[in-house]
Amino acid sequence: MVEKRRAHRFPMTLPMLMARTEGAEESVSTRDVSSGGVYFEVEEAPQAGVKLEFVITLPTEITMTGPVQIRCIGKVVRVDRGVSGQIGVAATIDRYEFLRIKENKDEDRTPSA
Repeated sequence: MVEKRRAHRFPMTLPMLMARTEGAEESVSTRDVSSGGVYFEVEEAPQAGVKLEFVITLPTEITMTGPVQIRCIGKVVRVDRGVSGQIGVAATIDRYEFLRIKENKDEDRTPSA
């Protein structure tokens, strides 16, 4: 088999929230991550070529400052169906942005005089 990956993959189990096209969200975990893509397992397989929006949370153990969320836009490039019924999805990361996580929702409120 010829290696087609352009970036090194890092085996990481990170929490990920995936938006489905019908508006529903699904909580999954990554299996590995690279600078150009992600691999994760789902209950229901998306079609190859479908655009995805997902948010990956990097925990404090990785960032050393607190959890960091990254909103990613990509597309499904491959769907693997395992013998045990697992469905693996390989998706690109075409664009991303860092999201601000609010630790305390009250901190934005100004106290009244």
